[in-house]
Amino acid sequence: MSGLTSVRARTGDAGTTTDGRDPDPGSGSAAPAEPSWLARARSKHLGLKLAPVGIALLALALFLYYRSLGLGDSVIQQSSSLQWSTKLWPQLVQHLTIALWSTVLVVVVALLLGIAPAPPPLRPFGPGIFTVANSGQALPAYGLLIIFLAMLGQGLRTVVVALVLYALLPVLRNTMVGLDGVDRSVIEAGRGMGMTRWRVLTRIELPLAVPVILAGVRVAMILNIGMATLAYLIGGGGLGVTIAVGLKLQQDPVLIIGAALVAIVALTFDWVGALAETYLRPKGL
Repeated sequence: MSGLTSVRARTGDAGTTTDGRDPDPGSGSAAPAEPSWLARARSKHLGLKLAPVGIALLALALFLYYRSLGLGDSVIQQSSSLQWSTKLWPQLVQHLTIALWSTVLVVVVALLLGIAPAPPPLRPFGPGIFTVANSGQALPAYGLLIIFLAMLGQGLRTVVVALVLYALLPVLRNTMVGLDGVDRSVIEAGRGMGMTRWRVLTRIELPLAVPVILAGVRVAMILNIGMATLAYLIGGGGLGVTIAVGLKLQQDPVLIIGAALVAIVALTFDWVGALAETYLRPKGL
């Protein structure tokens, strides 16, 4: 009896020592708490507020570098490739057009394909849809462009269609995962209130899956911006033309200007995606 009392005195009623320490710190120990300064930064969205400042500074540095080149006194190839009104601006517009339209079409197609197997009778078709979408990233990017070039010919439309297939997987996967992760009890509660399957999908499942879907859209958007640099290979234009000229002519300033513009576009789109991911999610999530 005295031995049992001494054991209880050492371990306590809850399995801890009398000074409150866990006798085995490795078992059931909680994860280390997040630092308070990092938690405050997340709550105030400091990253979203500082990102445009960094992008603006990068754009300013690129502008100052562009002005320092003295294009009027440079070699003809470099001066011709870096003309803003006739070369860089049209290529930037083409790049943005490719990225924008391919991302919009990816979202539309991925949402339709992701929602299609949501009803229980159609769930067996989900893996097949996912396998078809996965084929876009299973192929090399250059090979995918060549395949669509052979089918559709040169031009902006061919590039957009190829990028839609290439970037379809992240949005489709996140749509299916987001819808599948909705608590079944919440869905049954909606059905119990008399809601149809369509109303349950649009009023309950899709709003709860929005954060996951937006994360996939953000990834697809960056993939399209990066892939758009290869659009020049099949007559799609874009900033890849400037990068290719810099490599071919061994003109480092041309290469730096083209690559920096692509980086600024990618960072800007990523910041816009982060804003959407933060502020478009339903309240309470």
